[in-house]
Amino acid sequence: MNRKFFEGAYSSIWIRVALVVLLGWGLLGTAPAFAQEKLETARDTNDRIQQLASAFQSRKSDYQIGGGDLLHIEVFDVPELSREVRVSDSGFISLPLIPVRIQALGLTPYQLEQKLAELLQTNGMVTNAQVTIFVKEHLSHPITVIGSVHKPMVVQAVREMTLLEVLSEAGGIAEDAGDLVIITRPGAAAAAPDSPPAAGNPEKPPVDGKPASAAQSITIKINDLLESGDPKFNLLLSGGDIVSVPRAGIVYVVGAVEHSGGFVMQNSGEQMTALKLLALAQGLKSTAKPADAVIIRRSSEGGTKQEINVDLKKIMARKAEDLALRPNDILFIPDSAGKKALRRAAEVALSLTTGIAIVRASR
Repeated sequence: MNRKFFEGAYSSIWIRVALVVLLGWGLLGTAPAFAQEKLETARDTNDRIQQLASAFQSRKSDYQIGGGDLLHIEVFDVPELSREVRVSDSGFISLPLIPVRIQALGLTPYQLEQKLAELLQTNGMVTNAQVTIFVKEHLSHPITVIGSVHKPMVVQAVREMTLLEVLSEAGGIAEDAGDLVIITRPGAAAAAPDSPPAAGNPEKPPVDGKPASAAQSITIKINDLLESGDPKFNLLLSGGDIVSVPRAGIVYVVGAVEHSGGFVMQNSGEQMTALKLLALAQGLKSTAKPADAVIIRRSSEGGTKQEINVDLKKIMARKAEDLALRPNDILFIPDSAGKKALRRAAEVALSLTTGIAIVRASR
């Protein structure tokens, strides 16, 4: 036999190996789609949220006073007029010796300083009034953060804040967070009429009155917020907005796979299946027994466990239908040495989920 024969045989072997690999992925039918998936933990996502929150921090700082705020007012060289006052729910404050209530709602501290100085001078109490105002408590611009975040909380917005800033303030998303953020923005209340309805037509609305507007709901994908770089996703938020991060289920794959783990189910309509979960786990080990796979499903009532036999070998060969998974399902794939484990699959699967990494896919 000559050298060319050996070279040809060596090449033929590698060609057949490549064909076997490609055929295997073809039988899975899912590898090309999920090979592009980037897997990361909630901590990885939160690190990016913090970094981007700093980069895109809102610069607007002209705080507008609102109802409930506590103001510290100091009049230079007139200590009897210096005091702390609480802005009423209707937006007014009262000071001694000034005969009228003063509207503070919607003014910046600087604008209110100028207004008080003018009133003190007009009423002849101070010749050259110098007024300083400090907002001691901000209670009028609450942004509520709820759902699957580390610290559900109310953030008092001393200025307009970006969505990334608010998520960062709440400690970022939790492990079971889905891929959406929902911002609920309250509608504007109807403006009070400046005059009563015209006589003889009590149902006619006043000309200057403004109708109430409906509440607005805005849905944003977390991947768009973090990956696109488009500022339209990083909304500016203000008082009254509610930020909600819906929870998504987690499914687990353990046993004879390359990378066991918990994978967050996306809540934007995608369905997690056994094959997709297997692809995310980067395939089977050589010792795996896919025909003996089991899904451990815990019922919502009483926590009882159900074992569902799954023949992954037939599913990969397209001889059986792929199975949809539910939140908290565990896909357990035994290996060739796991005959005993098969008889107690539920206990083995549950023990293997302890301490495994929870990851999420981001394209």
